[in-house]
Amino acid sequence: MLTLLREQRLHEVGDHRSARKAGARNPHLSSYGEAADSSEAEEATMSRSARKIKVGVVGGGFGAGFWWHEHPNCTVEAVSDPRPDRRSRLQERYRCDKTYDSLEALIQDKNVDAVAVFSGAPDHVPHTVACMNAGKHVFCAVPACISLEQAEELRDTVRRTGLTYMMAESSYYHAAVISARNFLAEGKFGDLFYSESEYHHAGLETLWFNPDGSKTWRHGFPPMLYPTHCTAYLVGVTRERLASVMCVGWGHDDPGILPNAYNNPFLNETALFKTDKGNAFRVAVFWYGAHRGTERGQWYGTKMSLFDPHPNGLGSIIVRTGGQTEKDDGGFLRQLSAFEPYALPEWWKTDMLPEPLRRASGHGGSAVFLTHEFIDALVNDRPPAIDVYESLAMTVPGIVAHQSALEGGRQLPIPSFDLAR
Repeated sequence: MLTLLREQRLHEVGDHRSARKAGARNPHLSSYGEAADSSEAEEATMSRSARKIKVGVVGGGFGAGFWWHEHPNCTVEAVSDPRPDRRSRLQERYRCDKTYDSLEALIQDKNVDAVAVFSGAPDHVPHTVACMNAGKHVFCAVPACISLEQAEELRDTVRRTGLTYMMAESSYYHAAVISARNFLAEGKFGDLFYSESEYHHAGLETLWFNPDGSKTWRHGFPPMLYPTHCTAYLVGVTRERLASVMCVGWGHDDPGILPNAYNNPFLNETALFKTDKGNAFRVAVFWYGAHRGTERGQWYGTKMSLFDPHPNGLGSIIVRTGGQTEKDDGGFLRQLSAFEPYALPEWWKTDMLPEPLRRASGHGGSAVFLTHEFIDALVNDRPPAIDVYESLAMTVPGIVAHQSALEGGRQLPIPSFDLAR
């Protein structure tokens, strides 16, 4: 199976250029019920080109955690942040002398081929559009957008310009998610019928205010407008689309959250999605409560299930169906499934990455993979794994889920921003 995927990938490389220029989806991803590219298939695109992509990095927070300066096909041409301390941080990190105090100034630099955008979430689409209108490819932090109108503008801008867009979703390259893609490609799950994902991140109140007391974009930000750390656990594995949702929000009367720019009363939101394959997917994004921080998922199949490590101490687990049975405490016969620890592979040590990037990195080990996928896509003139269509398929469901919560949990349809099938 993996050999066939590798051969198919090599055969299709020639089709990527015309597909991207036409704004089409990656040919690999045309069947939403199929697995995303396996690691072995991804390895086949490793570039041997001497071409260098000149990147501009905007945003000295999250933006300082990547490995552009170590990639053999990339150089950091310029960095930008309005704050001098963050500009200095970017300069030191990427060993770059050229700085700008704004994105608007950086994108006028004719030497910059692509811009890595790490601004606040409400600015992602305006900044992406500005970059693309200036002729720059874009690598953008999550979420891709925060409204359906922004989703449409983003998709249309990518299609109009023919430039490359990639969302920097870290969960897509978590070790368990890479493993899940491989297990699905190998048929080990059987039929995947249910998945869950959780993103619990208490303590964000410290990021609600600037040093001068003004509110940051994070103040009151709805949990489900930040869904992609969860939705990548399904969309990034099976390529299913989330077709409908009902969501319940929770908040309390803390005067610190209201009023906010989003008119959002919720600190925690829990959603149940139905996929276009008729499967169920539960997502829980919590900003508050007695929980340990986590970003994890689990996949239930007819032959095998996979469980990401749990913050309460249980490591990664595989459960397999078997031929044995047992009696429960009520005396009823049930199937006895095999329960086994699963040592998550250190995928960053493999030939999924060029040697200079084979290192442990931040955000669940994803930073080196995200760096490589974007640069390799540009060098090989192919769509990245998390292109605009996959990005919106991960982001838009959360926007609709939040609306469902505002309407008391009413089930709502989720619009598709894919090209017509």
